[in-house]
Amino acid sequence: MRVTGDWLTSADTQTVLEMLTDAGHQAYAVGGCVRNELLGVPVADVDIATSALPEQVVKIAEGAGLKAVPTGMEHGTITVISNGEPFEVTTFRKDIETNGRHAVIAFSDNLNDDAIRRDFTVNALYVQADGTLNDPLGGLPDIEARRIRFIEDAAQRIEEDYLRILRFFRFTAWYGSPNEGLDAEGLAACAAHIDGIQSLSKERLGAETKKLLAAPDPAPALMAMAASGALQQILPGADPQYIAPMVHLEAVDNIPASWLRRMVAMGGDGAAKRLRLSNAETRYIQDVQTAMASGEPVKVTAYKFGAEVARDAELIKAASLSCPLPNTLLDDLAAGAAAKFPIRGADLIDQMDAGPELGKELKRLENLWINADFLPSKSDLLRS
Repeated sequence: MRVTGDWLTSADTQTVLEMLTDAGHQAYAVGGCVRNELLGVPVADVDIATSALPEQVVKIAEGAGLKAVPTGMEHGTITVISNGEPFEVTTFRKDIETNGRHAVIAFSDNLNDDAIRRDFTVNALYVQADGTLNDPLGGLPDIEARRIRFIEDAAQRIEEDYLRILRFFRFTAWYGSPNEGLDAEGLAACAAHIDGIQSLSKERLGAETKKLLAAPDPAPALMAMAASGALQQILPGADPQYIAPMVHLEAVDNIPASWLRRMVAMGGDGAAKRLRLSNAETRYIQDVQTAMASGEPVKVTAYKFGAEVARDAELIKAASLSCPLPNTLLDDLAAGAAAKFPIRGADLIDQMDAGPELGKELKRLENLWINADFLPSKSDLLRS
């Protein structure tokens, strides 16, 4: 079988692959680029696996007039840059020792060694420069069935790196068949090893969780995570029951998916700290929760927090009630976000001194203005 795609036939990809094979080494495009091409999903970047040692890759690249950056020399990875296009070129590897987080590896010149240490069969597909597909572990049938399956023994793959538990659910959400469900052996192995999640860094947990929640429909995978106990390990108290109705509402109302909105909808304890969210992400969560708890009309929450926060608060409430969004939502969001309170402190300074009393009066007038649907003018308010 031959694989085609603009990413493979591009001059830069061909240059990097051919410089290695012309030097007598094996070289293949591997992993996500091959998987995505076969699934009809856009290819973001091209990774290359080779039998050449890292030092040889550097020498060959520089001899070809390309820049070689030792981004992961100890792991066998050199970033080769051709016309500004980066390619991660990694020497075939095999595991010598693993402990669930870090692996001791050795370089190899054997493609099978490299394939067997990967996580899923769909990620162990290799393509030569001419498009010839190499499938050492039977990943092609899994691609065709959209089945995410661990390579050989699922438990052993997880014990090599516990992050693979999250990757199993994330890859199933993005690439799995919506009709077939999750691979039974893989799900059982994840459930048996959930305690290993606690050994992972918050940064790794956060990165994987974000990617999972950004999937077109993460609901089935999240429900399986909850059933296996994995979700509670990551975010205690989280409940994904509202994700499916939210995904439906997003589609019906043409609202772009948001991993952060979906995280708020799940709830859970301490997401900001447990997943190392940024200050901006943490503030968004707090604002949406405050807007939801306020019980105020959409127009008011849009004025106070902005259209995006107000919209997401309404979307989460609608999903929790399994009801449609109000027909006036867009108009209310626009009106609230555009509203400008017409009074400033300078307008009152001739009536009272600056200080707490001035602040209280501004707040009183603002509340009057809000409760009157933003209609009173400056002169109306000053007479109030």
